[in-house]
Amino acid sequence: MERLLAIMARLRDPERGCDWDRAQTFETIVPYTIEEAHEVADAVERGDPAAIRDELGDLLLQVVFQSRIAEEVGLFAFADVAAGIADKMERRHPHIFGGAAVTPGWEAIKAEERGPDRSALHGVARGLPSLMRADKLQRRAARVGFDWPDAAGPRAKVDEELAEVEVAVDTAARFEEVGDLLFAVVNWTRHVGIDAEAALRAANTKFERRFAAMEAADPDFPARTLEEQEALWNRVKAGESR
Repeated sequence: MERLLAIMARLRDPERGCDWDRAQTFETIVPYTIEEAHEVADAVERGDPAAIRDELGDLLLQVVFQSRIAEEVGLFAFADVAAGIADKMERRHPHIFGGAAVTPGWEAIKAEERGPDRSALHGVARGLPSLMRADKLQRRAARVGFDWPDAAGPRAKVDEELAEVEVAVDTAARFEEVGDLLFAVVNWTRHVGIDAEAALRAANTKFERRFAAMEAADPDFPARTLEEQEALWNRVKAGESR
C-alpha cells in the first residue's frame, strides 16, 4: 500500500510527474472510477480470479488517485479514507464490535446516520447505473411504506406505461414515457426477486455470444436479408438449447 501511495505521489509531482496524471481532477477521474467498478463486476461474472485481482487493483488505484488529489489541496488523505470506512464498519456492526446484544439492522443504522430531517431517498448516488439506481430508490421508498403489496400492482403498471408509450404524440413525450416504462419494469422485477441490472447485463452477454456465433457461422452475414439473419439467429438459439 505504501508503495502504491508513493507511486501516485510521484506521478502527481508538479515538476517530475506525468503530464497526464498531473492534469487530472476529481471530475475527470470519475468516469474511469465508474468504468473500473464495472470491469470488476465483469471479471466476477466471468469467474476469472486473475482478472478479478487485476481489476480490483485498477479500482484501488482510483481510490488512491482521488485521495491524492484531495490531499494536495488539504481536504483529506488516503489514511482518512481508510479510517473513515473502518469506523463506519465498526459502527454498523455494533453486535460484533460494540458489545450490543442484537443489531438494529444495517439499514436502520444507515437511516440513523442520515438523520431525521433527511429524505428516505437521500444518498442514492446519481452516478449509479440507471437500472440499479431505480431499484435502490424503490427499495428506499418501500421502507417507509410506499410500495405495492405484491407483484400484481407493478405488473399492471408495466402494461399501463407501455400503453402510454404507444400513444405518446412526440419524441419528448415518448422519451418521458419510456423512462416511466423502464422504471416500472425495474419495480416489477424487484417484486419477483430479480436484480434488473444483473438480468440486463446477462442479456447483453447472451446477445453478444449469439451474435458472434451468427457471424462465425456465416461470413456473409451482413449481406443476408433480415429474414435470413433471423433464421440463423433461431438456429444459433436452438443450438444453445440443445
